[in-house]
Amino acid sequence: MSFTEAVVLVRTATEYGMSLKIRNVCENDLETILVINNATRLGILPLDDKRLRWFFERAVYFRVAEVDGVVGGFIIGFRETAAHDSSNFLWFRGHYPAFVYIDRVVIAPTLRGRGLGRVFYTDVQSYAELQVPMVACEVFLEPRNDAVVLFHGTFGFHEVAQRRMTGNNRRVSLLAKELCSFQFVRDTYLEQGGLPKLAWLENARRTCRQDHSAPAPQATGPA
Repeated sequence: MSFTEAVVLVRTATEYGMSLKIRNVCENDLETILVINNATRLGILPLDDKRLRWFFERAVYFRVAEVDGVVGGFIIGFRETAAHDSSNFLWFRGHYPAFVYIDRVVIAPTLRGRGLGRVFYTDVQSYAELQVPMVACEVFLEPRNDAVVLFHGTFGFHEVAQRRMTGNNRRVSLLAKELCSFQFVRDTYLEQGGLPKLAWLENARRTCRQDHSAPAPQATGPA
């Protein structure tokens, strides 16, 4: 965990009087994750067991927020090389050579407004900036959620395009955040033999499976 992550985590937990832990997903979390995801309705595309299992086995980054010992939210990310069928992901892959794509960030309804989104985004940025120059995601504009739009804008994301999604025709804003620290990491370490052997770097934020090449099962809703 980076210093910035630790500060955000401690501030969030202290302000709301809760025990908060961000950790890698475990297989026994999947049932809870499915319930949280599908309770969100319009804000997040639905998942079924098969597609969630594919995410679990293929995502390079899949983390959960454990609040007072219970999973209360999750975040899923893919590298640009993933066999992902999301039309938004494919748009980014057609326009940028390297990135981490945030497929979804979902917080349980009872925990929204407590800073977990900012904790997740800080965590994924700390992961991504050691590997790629950019983080990418999208937000729905139909229906528009100004809280979500404002959150991303204040976290450093900017709009690179708008498009209508394949299948459901909903308009989305495609967002990107350049990671200024990546150039330093690339020039100092990645092009000079690799990152140093540090304990916090050895704890790769991956699920238990490392084969990311298999194609995704069809989504239960448009992607």
